[in-house]
Amino acid sequence: MVTVKEVRTKKEIKEFLNLPLKMYRKNPYFVPPLYVDEKKIFSKKYVYYDTCEAVYYNAYIGEKIVGRISGIIQHSSNSIRNEKRVRFTRFDCINNQDVADSLFSAVEKWAKNKGMDTIHGPLGFSDLEREGLLVEGFNELSTFEEQYNYSYYQQLIENYGFTKETDWVERKIYAPKEFDYKLERVSNLMLEKHKLHFAECKNIKEFLNRYADQIFEIIDITYKNLYGTVPFTEGMKKMLLDSFSILISIDKVAAIVDENDKVVCFGLCMPSIAKAVQKSKGHLTPLTILKILKAKHNPRIIDLCLFGVLPEYAMKGVSSAITAHIMKLLSNGKIEYAETNLNLEDNYNIQNQWKRFDTVLHKRRRAFVKKID
Repeated sequence: MVTVKEVRTKKEIKEFLNLPLKMYRKNPYFVPPLYVDEKKIFSKKYVYYDTCEAVYYNAYIGEKIVGRISGIIQHSSNSIRNEKRVRFTRFDCINNQDVADSLFSAVEKWAKNKGMDTIHGPLGFSDLEREGLLVEGFNELSTFEEQYNYSYYQQLIENYGFTKETDWVERKIYAPKEFDYKLERVSNLMLEKHKLHFAECKNIKEFLNRYADQIFEIIDITYKNLYGTVPFTEGMKKMLLDSFSILISIDKVAAIVDENDKVVCFGLCMPSIAKAVQKSKGHLTPLTILKILKAKHNPRIIDLCLFGVLPEYAMKGVSSAITAHIMKLLSNGKIEYAETNLNLEDNYNIQNQWKRFDTVLHKRRRAFVKKID
């Protein structure tokens, strides 16, 4: 018999946090989040609780935990889109339909009592969190930014009545066999024509101090119509800046600015720390910290994190200069490849950016939707 309990006690919190670590401890493709960050979701001061409500459930057979799930009402997203939706996230479950059904039913009941009429996901509090269910690419190492799951999850979700709402695709990006000097020349001419130039900063601290606020504004503008996105709050900005200041180097960022030092286009990359955090189960041990620092200063793989361009410059070819910058980065002989992370399958603006590279579409993730009964 399956028993579902709302997570309340310290013991239940620990079980919730540790379940995926136990389920995937021998899986070579699973990459855990940082444990210290995951613990924050149970703090009343968590950065997202000024715009969200959340609930957490564990499922048991006897005394053994066999599943978990979280439900999130993202009030900001619902208000912007005039919806009454609940998101499900952090869904992990043994291959048992009764367990899965019990978990989804618990979230639906909670959401229905809150006036919601639709459930969708996997989606976190914002698109800064892990999102989407892996449906292709089970033999590929997950990035640190995204969640790995077993292939049977899809069947459990669809059997409950969910259907596809959208997909994201992920690519490995390799440097072209021959550097595209024509792209670089055209990009330089375009920058000159529009009186633009690449920003120059001594270090990442100076870069963020000068341009972080403008970058957040561009993200809010360019991402606002993308699936599941929400505007940045001050808490979200601080959280992201804290991560960037630790993990990103000045040579992995690029911003194009006008004569008044206003950012019109940017791209941010970070070193892959997936392998660095695997063995420690996401705990920041001294050895893990050393591995992260090694990855930062001598990365073999880079993750493409954020990219944005102001709408008035989108059709002027400005983004091609960022593409040329990434191409040069990959052509230095030190980087094996870049991971795009999640790109919506119908976001053709970003998909077109990768056509000049040698690419491999190696993963696909899906968001599902269902009306609440």
